[in-house]
Amino acid sequence: MIVDTHTHLFGEEFRDDLDAVVERARSAGVERLLMPNIDCSTVDDMLAACARFPGVCHPMLGLHPTSVTASYRDDLRLLRERLVQPHPYIAVGEVGLDLYWDATFRREQMAAFDEQIGWALEHDLPLVIHSRKAFSELMTCLKPYASTSLRGVFHSFTGDDGDVEQLLSFGRFLVGVNGVVTFKKSVLPAVLRSSVPLSRVVVETDSPYLAPVPHRGTRNESAYVCDVLRKVADIYDVSLEEAARTTTENAFRLFNIA
Repeated sequence: MIVDTHTHLFGEEFRDDLDAVVERARSAGVERLLMPNIDCSTVDDMLAACARFPGVCHPMLGLHPTSVTASYRDDLRLLRERLVQPHPYIAVGEVGLDLYWDATFRREQMAAFDEQIGWALEHDLPLVIHSRKAFSELMTCLKPYASTSLRGVFHSFTGDDGDVEQLLSFGRFLVGVNGVVTFKKSVLPAVLRSSVPLSRVVVETDSPYLAPVPHRGTRNESAYVCDVLRKVADIYDVSLEEAARTTTENAFRLFNIA
């Protein structure tokens, strides 16, 4: 069994062929598809996709940093109203910081992230973190929680910022490895091999983005997580079966989906 720990199959990119996409994933052995939310506008589509494939698709709840605007408090209020009721969410995500495209709402992103860290602790849920060009700010937000029970995933781990040791110092966190690991110029294989034990790794696609080789440049989908897994097995010099078993056990334990 394989788990795609990060896939946006509820997006409009899959509106016309979602059934076929899920069937291809399951035929490839990908039996669990974990879906991070984006903002208030995507929750219902995400829940509908999960209801369509019960026991296969699992939803998360959170406000993506690129969706944080001046009205972010209203968005958080609406999302939190869903979280405090009986709910199906397995994690708080996708949340974090993204200063790559625009740093206009840097302070608001940090405030929104901090509030959602609180949700994860309050509801005993893992946190799925997106971070791009914001490592210093990420550490500022996370360090006050270093001694707490906070756990989660550093999604789309790249390993190219020289700060792997600081990330791994959060011992309850795993790293999410996706198609980037297959790219020709990626430094991620070397970083994983030297610094990250397989016991700290889960695999993901981030569909429809970041399709792995040999699908690069096309729409990504959850079946392609198998290409990521093959590369992970090669990096750690283990069998494909062992890589699948270990990363799946890691995901089941973290997200409590067994």
